[in-house]
Amino acid sequence: MPTEVDTGRVVADIVTASMSSPSCVLGLATGSSPLTAYRELARRHRHEGLSFAGVRAFLLDEYVGLPPDHPESYAQVIRREFVDHVDLDPAQVHVPDGAADDVLAEARRYDEAIAAAGPVTVQILGIGVNGHLGFNEPGSSLASRTRIKTLTAETRRDNARFFGGVEDDVPHHVITQGLATIGQAQHLVLAASGGHKAAAIAAAVEGPVSSSCPASVFQLHPHVTVVVDEEAAADLQRADYYRYVATHKLPQQGY
Repeated sequence: MPTEVDTGRVVADIVTASMSSPSCVLGLATGSSPLTAYRELARRHRHEGLSFAGVRAFLLDEYVGLPPDHPESYAQVIRREFVDHVDLDPAQVHVPDGAADDVLAEARRYDEAIAAAGPVTVQILGIGVNGHLGFNEPGSSLASRTRIKTLTAETRRDNARFFGGVEDDVPHHVITQGLATIGQAQHLVLAASGGHKAAAIAAAVEGPVSSSCPASVFQLHPHVTVVVDEEAAADLQRADYYRYVATHKLPQQGY
């Protein structure tokens, strides 16, 4: 896609198409990557009548130790960025409880809740500069389930901007869906923009499948759409072919 706005439109198209299913379950990510898609979906809700009534949603992850009403908890972030702008029932937006007395048990409960809801129809994803997916940092098992992860120093530095620039205020741990949990979704949709994501995108799409780049697990999934702008695509060796395929594929193939 030429620009970040274009990537948001394509992700919104995929989500909109998935909502024709009466049992649609959306997997939602926080962070900067899906923001343009959420804004486009909110615009369609306001001006085109797109409705999220009956849709269920599961968030990828949550900080350990932050209460749900903390402004930087992902429960609050997803409400500010998306849920409050559409008619998605907040009671149907499920988030792991990072303030639970037993977070290990909470991680297991959340994984079971996702499985019980049926497969996630579309899982929206971003990617970290180190290739992390959700909060599955490099070294994560490709067979991992929802669990507690310790954030790398690099990730905590990156996220300090959300905590007033104070790295010490960024929690050390998260509850995150595991790579195998994420991989059970029917359709994985990764959005990324900017040159700082180019190396991670190239490693995920064209590099070896390796726990060193958790997002490379995409290559084992039957239905993945990677939506990137030109800057994020800069390190892709086969970018010209991907553009050619996008232009010439059969209409019924969709995204």
